[in-house]
Parts: sequence; C-alpha cells; structure tokens
Amino acid sequence: MPHPSVIHFGDTPNGAGGQSLPFSPALRAGDFVFVSGQVAMNERGEIEPGGIEAQTHQTFANIKKALALADCALEDVVKVTVWLDDTRDFWSFNRVYVGYFPNKPPVRSCVQASMMVDCKVEIEVMAYKPL
Repeated sequence: MPHPSVIHFGDTPNGAGGQSLPFSPALRAGDFVFVSGQVAMNERGEIEPGGIEAQTHQTFANIKKALALADCALEDVVKVTVWLDDTRDFWSFNRVYVGYFPNKPPVRSCVQASMMVDCKVEIEVMAYKPL
C-alpha cells in the first residue's frame, strides 16, 4: 500500500513497442520531488537521433516535463545523477549540461554504464520545493 504522504505524478510511461514501464515519472515525498531516470525519448517514442549533445537536450526536455508535473522546475533541482554510455562523451555532455544549470549547479554524480535502451545518456534528478 502506498505511503499516504507520497504523491505520484504522471501516467505510467510506455517504452519500445508501447509496453508499459513500471515506474512513475515523478513522485513527491514531503518537500522533495524525485524524477525517474529520463532518456532521450522524443515525442514519437523514439530515441532522439544524433550524438550526445542532441540526446542531452532531449533528455533535459523530458526532465523539465516531469518536474512540471509536480509544479517544479530546474531551479528546484538539488541532486543530479547521470549515466553516460561512453566516457568520451563526458566533455561534450558537460558543455550542454552547464547551459541548464549556469548558476550554482546542483550536486551531481556521473558514471559510465551500459544503457537499457539504445541511448547515450540517462539522467535522474531530485528537487526540493517545500509544500
């Protein structure tokens, strides 16, 4: 049974082939909002073509949509976790990333990992916005 102070936002997303994925796009627990890992899935349900820069922009567009479900924005983000498919993309990723957090960026972890879908980056965020 879900905890009564936890609020789920958004419909269960669909993955490849329209299969339902078992997670909430965003969840509020008290003053914190957690956004599930986002990839560069575009409006057509396909991974955005192009390199790390195009995929990072699409991933942040998806993060912004998930945050908005909980009435949050990037300015509310306090923690970012990043998984990169290829360590050689690190500096190109950072060039895009800094544009989303130009002043006082949140704390961040960034590691290399094999992705579950054919993408170059996955990002999850935690935001803080008092009720």
